[in-house]
Amino acid sequence: MLKKILLIIPAMFLILAAIRSLTAQQRPEGRRFGGWRSTFTMQEQPPMPANNEEKKILSVLEDMRLKQSRGMMNVPRQDGRLLRLLAEATNAKHVVEIGTSNGYSSIWFCLALRTTGGKLTTYEINADRASLARKNFKRASVDQIVTLVEGDAHKEVIKLKEPIDVLFIDADKEGYLDYLNKLLPLVRPGGLILAHNMDMQEVQNYIKAVTDDPNLETAFQGRGQGLGVTLKKRRSE
Repeated sequence: MLKKILLIIPAMFLILAAIRSLTAQQRPEGRRFGGWRSTFTMQEQPPMPANNEEKKILSVLEDMRLKQSRGMMNVPRQDGRLLRLLAEATNAKHVVEIGTSNGYSSIWFCLALRTTGGKLTTYEINADRASLARKNFKRASVDQIVTLVEGDAHKEVIKLKEPIDVLFIDADKEGYLDYLNKLLPLVRPGGLILAHNMDMQEVQNYIKAVTDDPNLETAFQGRGQGLGVTLKKRRSE
């Protein structure tokens, strides 16, 4: 009996290995959870439009992702969806973006702002990208809620006087700390500061600033430290 069991055990392992191999080959691409023991895979589904207006904006975003992304340093689609989610969840009335590029992340914000009754102020130093962004805003029909400031944001942002609900920084990495220092006083208590490319060496001084300040709470998400999400804490009574 013992000999039969000893013969069966290796065969079972071979069968299980074969099944696992076949399952892995048939499994769709996606994000895997639970370590090597888990077979659960999360498949990212494309955004589902709630109405025709949202459908139009999402179609423009997809066209930009497929045809304009080269050389534009756009955020990944997953991060764009998160930007929209955070802006809408905080009921943002004023989003400030440093680094417009062709307007890809801007339009993700606009998906939220069109429902919150808010507006976007975005800064771009490159004239060609600014021109392309304006065209994209127009074809997505969000140009009425966007103010695009063309020029050096380090100089231009000091002209801002209005409160900020969400600040998004995705421009020159060495300048992140300067943008933070200049705009943090305008971010309302309970507002968010979002910063992209947190896995780059050039932003270490920014990371230190948002993690050492007791008035801020910061978490990182994505591969490495892709997106920094910082809360400006409300004061307790």
